[in-house]
Amino acid sequence: MHPEIRQPAPGVCPKCGMALEPLQPAVEDEENPELKDFRRRFRWTLPLTAAVTILAMAGHRLALPGLQYQNWIELVLASPVVLWAGWPFFVRGIRSVATRNPNMWTLIGAGTASAYLYSVAATLAPQVFPASFVSHDGRVGVYFEAAAVIVSLTLLGQILELRARAQTSAAIKSLLGLAPKTARRIGADGSEEDVPLAHVHIGDRLRVRPGEKVPVDGAVEEGESAVDESMLTGEPIPVSKRAGDALIGATINTSGSLVMRAEKIGADTVLSQIVQMVSQAQRSRAPMQRLADGVAGYFVVVVMLIAAASFFGWGFFGPEPSWVYGLINAVSVLIIACPCALGLATPMSIMVATGKAATAGVLFRDAAAIEQLRAIDTLIVDKTGTLTEGRPAYHAAVAAAGYTADEVLRIAASLDQGSEHPLAHAIVAEARRRQLALDRPDAFESASGIGVRGQVAGRAVALGNTALMEDEKIDWHALAERAEALRVEGASVMFLAVDRQLAGLVAVSDPLKAATPEALAGLQAAGIRVIMATGDGLTTARAVASRLGIDEVYGEVKPRDKVALVDRLQREGRKVA
Repeated sequence: MHPEIRQPAPGVCPKCGMALEPLQPAVEDEENPELKDFRRRFRWTLPLTAAVTILAMAGHRLALPGLQYQNWIELVLASPVVLWAGWPFFVRGIRSVATRNPNMWTLIGAGTASAYLYSVAATLAPQVFPASFVSHDGRVGVYFEAAAVIVSLTLLGQILELRARAQTSAAIKSLLGLAPKTARRIGADGSEEDVPLAHVHIGDRLRVRPGEKVPVDGAVEEGESAVDESMLTGEPIPVSKRAGDALIGATINTSGSLVMRAEKIGADTVLSQIVQMVSQAQRSRAPMQRLADGVAGYFVVVVMLIAAASFFGWGFFGPEPSWVYGLINAVSVLIIACPCALGLATPMSIMVATGKAATAGVLFRDAAAIEQLRAIDTLIVDKTGTLTEGRPAYHAAVAAAGYTADEVLRIAASLDQGSEHPLAHAIVAEARRRQLALDRPDAFESASGIGVRGQVAGRAVALGNTALMEDEKIDWHALAERAEALRVEGASVMFLAVDRQLAGLVAVSDPLKAATPEALAGLQAAGIRVIMATGDGLTTARAVASRLGIDEVYGEVKPRDKVALVDRLQREGRKVA
């Protein structure tokens, strides 16, 4: 409720008494102690609340023995609920008055205390009440059930809120969990040891073996490999890395072994900055929330005045028993007018939105961005991993003279068994689905971003792009037209050569997400202009766009080109996402 309050250790807010939360949750955090406490109070007292409510509502119909002592029985049942289970709420209400920060706890505390204290007085000293307060059965009416039910419902609301906050923290913890727990450090004498990530220092030399996560941000010193950076970029195709290239922590080394030098650690890594941004967005306040917070203080004071006016108005001018009606209505005003939506629902919606979005890979800079999203009229989308699955799948195989399509696929899959590349996985998976008999490669070599080479059944095999074919001095032009036609369909093409002769080609494509057409149709129906801007080739980009009905396409654009596109559209008066 008061995110401006900061202190170096756990505690409570000096304005409202609610427990403070860590600015950034840690992966190893235990369950929120406040949630555990409220859950315990709720479980132990809920049966008492149910009992006092049934007794108050239907006691006169049950004809139970001792009902002349009903007020005393209700007092015994309700007191643990109000005084123990509801104690945190009274502390918050008193604190809000003492610090002159009236809020929802002011109203809850005042309403519950009014109903309970009146009922205690009516039970302990009924003779001091005027005749108008005495009901037809000779008892002074009490409202223990109202106080107990308010406490139980408020506890339930707090439990639901704290659970939602815990789920939101889980989104941040899942991001933190992407980082590896240890790193393999290379000593000055060449020895290697696994150390906790917290023990890595800037300048340390680290080994990243195939299949391992890059521990921290840094640069490659030795080795070559392809690194899966989809965690950060969404691009499914691993990026080739060699000496001097930058590495980002939590990305995955797919094939070769790398030696890197640590350059950024701890809170300075890209992953930590993403986590900090999500945490900051959750703590930020939307313009509407700031308005609600400003209104809440005045609102509470006005409600207190209306409650007082209701009490005295009914007391002086209402039907008998007028003061009983006055008390009931005053308490009703205090409880029903409680600004829970102003104090809790607005920040909760921001927290849940940012947390859920983070798990879906959507990062909001701040709460204002969420609120402004409704004004968007132009949406720029990437292709890979956004419109498409981001996981390559087999598309087609084309044979050159002397080969069949199945044979081309079988040879390519046999060689690719030694590769960690997603394109290779797609080819091998299709061959196995067709139950083709694969040979184990006798030798295998990755040709740094242009393809792979090796020996299959005693024959020299090369699989890759035109650059690899040129490198191997293989004439690939016989299938050039077919390759371009497949690219127009949105596929990536790899040529296959056997014993330095063209054998065919294999095409792999990134299939559209099942929800993409419906999502785009919904956006376009809402009047939103959709633009595709992707780093992929223009031919592939246009092929995907035409299948989805996207008219405006920009291919082969770098990140700075995307920024320039956004700037241009904004200068034209568009609201761009």
